[in-house]
Amino acid sequence: MSSVLRKILVTCALPYANGSIHIGHMLEHIQADIWVRYHRMRGHEVWFISADDAHGTAIMLKSEDLGISSNKLIKNVRKEHQIDFLNFKISHDNYYSTHSLENLYLLRKIFTLLNEKGFIKEKKISQLYDDIKKIFLPDRFIKGTCPICKTKNQYGDNCETCSATYEPIDLINPISVISGEKPILKNTKHLYFDLPFFSNMLKKWIHSGVLESSVIKKTEEWFKVGLKPWCISRDAPYFGFKIPKHPSKYFYVWLDAPIGYMSAFKNLSFKNKKLNFNELWNQKSNYELYHFIGKDIIYFHTLFWPAILEAISFRKPNGIFVHGYLTINGLKLSKSRGALIKASDWIKCFDSDSLRYYYASKLSNNIHDIEINLEDFVHKINSDIVNKLVNLASRNASFINKHFNGYLSNTLSDVKLYEYFINASSNIESFLENRKFNFVIKESMRLLDIANQYINEKKPWTIQITEKNIIKLQKICTMGINLFRIVMIFLKPIVPDLAIKTESFLISKLTWDGIKVPLLSHQINKFTPLYKRIHIKKISELINLCK
Repeated sequence: MSSVLRKILVTCALPYANGSIHIGHMLEHIQADIWVRYHRMRGHEVWFISADDAHGTAIMLKSEDLGISSNKLIKNVRKEHQIDFLNFKISHDNYYSTHSLENLYLLRKIFTLLNEKGFIKEKKISQLYDDIKKIFLPDRFIKGTCPICKTKNQYGDNCETCSATYEPIDLINPISVISGEKPILKNTKHLYFDLPFFSNMLKKWIHSGVLESSVIKKTEEWFKVGLKPWCISRDAPYFGFKIPKHPSKYFYVWLDAPIGYMSAFKNLSFKNKKLNFNELWNQKSNYELYHFIGKDIIYFHTLFWPAILEAISFRKPNGIFVHGYLTINGLKLSKSRGALIKASDWIKCFDSDSLRYYYASKLSNNIHDIEINLEDFVHKINSDIVNKLVNLASRNASFINKHFNGYLSNTLSDVKLYEYFINASSNIESFLENRKFNFVIKESMRLLDIANQYINEKKPWTIQITEKNIIKLQKICTMGINLFRIVMIFLKPIVPDLAIKTESFLISKLTWDGIKVPLLSHQINKFTPLYKRIHIKKISELINLCK
């Protein structure tokens, strides 16, 4: 156990409640879950929360299309999302919704504080309006050509190609996604948060160690063009929370979504009496707070959200961990663009550990996009997990089960080699702490190559069963089992299902402290296959499900 115990709250960005979880969402939740599971193994107090982002025009329109209420839609979707996350062993302590009493209470409280401190201003603006559908168009319901890089088919708030942010009226040749027609400009009034007021604070904060260098670089681009007041209101019709004393105005989804981190924790504190909301969210809190997000929402988390927290005298995050897009054949996985593999479809063809392992092999602490190749995926799982990892246990357990009634020897055949594996744990710890999961996989496979080479050299299958050789055979195979066990401890946060099966096989928990103490004079269970080889034909099955 680590000498200094930490208190940590981890959040993931909130999946939108108008559709299914796809494997792009799952990338982030798996990344966070691996980190959470590792820190729990080290004995730290870790709380892991997320929620459905349950407001906005898109939800209103989707529910109308389905002929159900928006409340019914978000209730159904949340149940589906929870099942998907459970299927992939995401260990949330609370998975909540922004359409909750806790979120409404905190949203109004925060808005009142901002208003009282003079950070909310009202002003008239011209906004794009769909005159056919009689609705002011949200950013995501306008598409056009990016005014910066001139890429076509971009949304009304930011460009997916150059990551520029802009106002919808800046788009070249804007089109309403709802009607397909060109929108008109119409005057309206909106409420704005005074983001520019916090420029100096934010410039210092982003350099305080909370962001990786690539994220700092991206955030600094917005300072170069100058921060602008942030619109926090939307016109009716809209599904969300109404703004007090402002008829026909609703809180913008991007104000109540990050507050959803708070409300999900507040709800958890009602369920778990040892938790205290104010203890975590006050400025002198001894809890650490980390947000896992995608690079498309950097702006909201590195500028808008910390400015809001500063304005209301709440604590700010200790770190914002940003990942890149998930792509297949260079195409970004996107629900709105119709390019996705649903989590529920994936689990029909493959197990959850396989995706977790494959993602881990590609994930690091940078914002580079992650390319998924299904043929490479099948090869990697079969090569790494089946041929190297599970095979090491299988080939040694067969002798232990057959000749020694499942009992391991009382000493190791090579103490120095075991110590070499123990010493590798310091690097693994650093990789896991810093989210360099790809290095955890590389180092684990390097160690497995050494372990398998050791068994190949000792050739236990050639040892004649004599009174003299029997102890030698037991020691060699005990060595192989213990080297397998160390690597499984390293991989436990990544492949939790395989870890559970391994613990059953070894009749021993895989604990971080257990690395230093080998299993000796210990009985293991009869070996049964821990993992099945993946067949390439499953790829076509998955593709057919996605059509």
